[in-house]
Amino acid sequence: MDFDLNEQQNMLKTMAHDFLINECPKTRVRELEKDAKGYDTSIWSKMVELGWLGLIFPEQYNGTGADFLDLVVLMEEMGRNILPGPFFSTVALCALPILKFGTETQRRKYLVPIADGKNIWSLALSEKSGKFEVSDINTVASFDDKHYVINGEKWFVPFAHVADYLIVACRTGRLKSADEGITLLIVRTKSRGVTINVIPSIAGDGLCRVRFKNVKAGRLDVLGKVGKGWKVINYLAQRATVLKCAEVSGACQAVLDMTQAYAKDRKQFDKPIGAFMAIQHKLVDMLTDVEGLQYMVYYSAWLLSTGAKADMYVSMAKAKANDVYQRVCIDGIKIHGAIGFTLDHDIGCYFRRVKAAEFVLGDTDMHLDKVAAGIGL
Repeated sequence: MDFDLNEQQNMLKTMAHDFLINECPKTRVRELEKDAKGYDTSIWSKMVELGWLGLIFPEQYNGTGADFLDLVVLMEEMGRNILPGPFFSTVALCALPILKFGTETQRRKYLVPIADGKNIWSLALSEKSGKFEVSDINTVASFDDKHYVINGEKWFVPFAHVADYLIVACRTGRLKSADEGITLLIVRTKSRGVTINVIPSIAGDGLCRVRFKNVKAGRLDVLGKVGKGWKVINYLAQRATVLKCAEVSGACQAVLDMTQAYAKDRKQFDKPIGAFMAIQHKLVDMLTDVEGLQYMVYYSAWLLSTGAKADMYVSMAKAKANDVYQRVCIDGIKIHGAIGFTLDHDIGCYFRRVKAAEFVLGDTDMHLDKVAAGIGL
């Protein structure tokens, strides 16, 4: 097992780092927090030109044929620069399951426009409780001989207000096992009966409430098999969780870097505050946290890329990411002192996103429970 990046990945990392610093500085991030769309269409177009939207698609779908680890590298750089936008919802939450479980017709119909930047997608999974559990899916899709008719509502759907399509988790029956009876349906956001409202949040991350009232979807709009949608959700959840952890890991590295630079520059008693043992030890703790998280992210990603069983390690990475992101941001703010609490300082941009990241695809308790089950407890 070698965690060193190959030449292609190093080039991708450097290119992404330079592009995001130049195209989306923190001043632009703050502007987009207040923007109705929540993302910059010009940056999105440039990302399309760079091939990021179709990074891991095969060439026949206008992709570049990269692998999952390449996508992890890219997401880490996006997290380092907290790029706002629907990349995660489109690629991680929707394109990956379409690539794996979609029919050939669905792949050609949906993946090509994603790679070309023409369509934005999101996953409508969670309901009012916000839990990532099959028992909490109560949105119903009944079949009337021609169509599935969807009724219910979804909460915390990322960037649904700018999306062209949604993958909607619906209950189509209650079968023998707990994870059966869930079907994933592809729905256009402009379909009659779909109502979308943005939920205000401190992170400004474009979460939405989506209501479905007698919304129709056809047989060909089923992703995967009828009643077997939870299998698809588990597949996408593992990969999307690792990608979210990579994004958090990049953010933590950025907070560590800016805090370390501040400790070298800020002076008290005629010497840098980094010369004091209390600050040094705090920075060492932050470094240990960040390095540990990066290891868990890349180990989980490596397991998934080899096809090995990774459930427990993915949950370990997510629980670690939730914990480290919060602790590193709080410690970084403490070292910055009063200026760290101001809205104008960059470290606040990261801290405002801590809680939002924690609840994506399951909170800390849920993932700790999975790890405990994995070791037989």
